[in-house]
Amino acid sequence: MKAIRVREFGESNVMKIEEAPDLVAGANQVVVQIKAAGVNPVDTYIRSGAYPSKPGLPYTPGMDAAGIVASLGGGVSRFKVGDRVYVAGSLSGTYAEQALCDQSQVHPLADGVTFEQGAGVYVPYATAYRALWMLARMRPGETLLIHGASGGVGVAAIQIAKAAGVRVIGSAGTEQGKQLVAEQGADHVVDHNQTGYLDEVLSLTNGAGPNIILEMLSNVNLQKDLEVLAMRGRIVIIGCRGEIKINPRLIMGKEAQINGMVLMLSSDNELSVIHSALVAGLENGTLRPVVGKTFALADAAQAHEAVMAPGAYGKIALLT
Repeated sequence: MKAIRVREFGESNVMKIEEAPDLVAGANQVVVQIKAAGVNPVDTYIRSGAYPSKPGLPYTPGMDAAGIVASLGGGVSRFKVGDRVYVAGSLSGTYAEQALCDQSQVHPLADGVTFEQGAGVYVPYATAYRALWMLARMRPGETLLIHGASGGVGVAAIQIAKAAGVRVIGSAGTEQGKQLVAEQGADHVVDHNQTGYLDEVLSLTNGAGPNIILEMLSNVNLQKDLEVLAMRGRIVIIGCRGEIKINPRLIMGKEAQINGMVLMLSSDNELSVIHSALVAGLENGTLRPVVGKTFALADAAQAHEAVMAPGAYGKIALLT
């Protein structure tokens, strides 16, 4: 099989496509023939060596994928060869033609969902679900500001929140991105490149501010978020690319909560709950990943450049 391998941490060009042996499933394991693999910002942090937890070298990047069950190890009863599935993490990496997974990392993919969409389920949708339901403790009738709503996590958050009866304000920085946010069901769309856009957020909430803010670029926006957050509001930090100075008095005066979130720190119980909800949402049509760009597996380096570029639009996938 072909697989992307990283033999040293560094820029995107350290990813090389290589021939590798086909994978063999052991006890309680599944080999998935990958049709599409998802690309996430966290993949770039790991590849560069900037992520706190580093894999041993060499390694194959990637946590998201979708495809068909190719073979099963002993003790696997939930799947059969030929089943359509999405992958939520793996033992071998997903930027490859095959992935070796523990059976707990494999989940059924609804017939109406493409493999490219399935590659955009795990990291974006599990992140959005955990942030909204488990950390922010979202309640129907509240107002949510998604700061950077046109990317994979933002689109997932819009769909999850709207299905729960939450009012959504989404920000984006391009006309294409703003259109996507509106198409996904956001009640209001603001342009975070425009001066005064947070005044618009306050106006839309009659001066009260949003109850919940999902923050994709906290090193730029966290202080601004605190200024507009509602009393006893909750902020969940999903993305950060540096440091920022904030005024803790804003946290005190509003009795606000700031939650950091790393999906990989989810407990097994949390993941079981999350994937039960995501599988149901894919089956009933309330969850539909949006694929913005696709690249060939050999072009993984270009995909890494694209996922970090401004103007996020849906999910990026590698096609095998």
